[in-house]
Amino acid sequence: MSALALPRLIGISRRSPTLAIGFLIILGFALMAIFARWITPFNPIQAQPFNVLAAPGGAHPFGTDGNGMDVLSRVIAGAAWAFGIAIPAVIVGIAVGAPMGLYTGYRGGWFDEIAMRFFDALRVFPSIILALAVVAAAGPSLFNVVLVIGLLDSPVFARVVRAEVLALRHSGFVESARAAGNPTWRILFVHILPNAIQGAMAQAAVRAAWAVRISATLAFLGVGIQPPTPEWGAMIRQGAEYLVTGQWWVGVFPGIALILMVLGLNMLGDGLQDLLDPRRKAATR
Repeated sequence: MSALALPRLIGISRRSPTLAIGFLIILGFALMAIFARWITPFNPIQAQPFNVLAAPGGAHPFGTDGNGMDVLSRVIAGAAWAFGIAIPAVIVGIAVGAPMGLYTGYRGGWFDEIAMRFFDALRVFPSIILALAVVAAAGPSLFNVVLVIGLLDSPVFARVVRAEVLALRHSGFVESARAAGNPTWRILFVHILPNAIQGAMAQAAVRAAWAVRISATLAFLGVGIQPPTPEWGAMIRQGAEYLVTGQWWVGVFPGIALILMVLGLNMLGDGLQDLLDPRRKAATR
């Protein structure tokens, strides 16, 4: 880290403590995901039949589950699955939603109205039910989960980009580009998009939190990522079976990890919106 970077980071932390706290939480999970192979005490998917439902302590600080797998190792490995779903899902959402919002906002008219009503209908329908139905029909693979979550979230990015385009399409630099004979695609992607994408990027962390939550919900309901994959939702589902018999640690520790990651992403996204949108920051004062 350079000598100039540290004071800049300190300055950002002072302006947005929410951003700093969220960043630290997500950084911790990111390090867990990156170094999971080296820091997990045990193989997260290796069953130990003679060590089933061991209480927390000793060699197993978080205990073991119903298959004898180390809960701590599975919680650490689960961070990689959370990022592996959230990041691609956000990329899919932006890749689908941003061009739609860009084009509909610039063109306007009946095409804009039809596209927005379609997105409204998609958002009104309960996302978890739609995701549940599609994933159950297509199959509970990682690709299907990511694709469904990304497509369901694309209307959010489309609306954010469209709102920015509506404010920019009659601005001076766009009129100049149009007068210079630039084709529509160049006006959209070279002149407007760089100025309209900031809102969508600020939304990315918040939508990643939503993706983590939805993927965990799908796994909890049995149609998402399947055991023995160390996915937090699937681990919580297994742990729920043991709560009534007193083995609370099987579901509680992955539940805490899920809550912390969603909280960290939401705080990170909220802080980014404060920094990238001065109007929002001024309105909260």
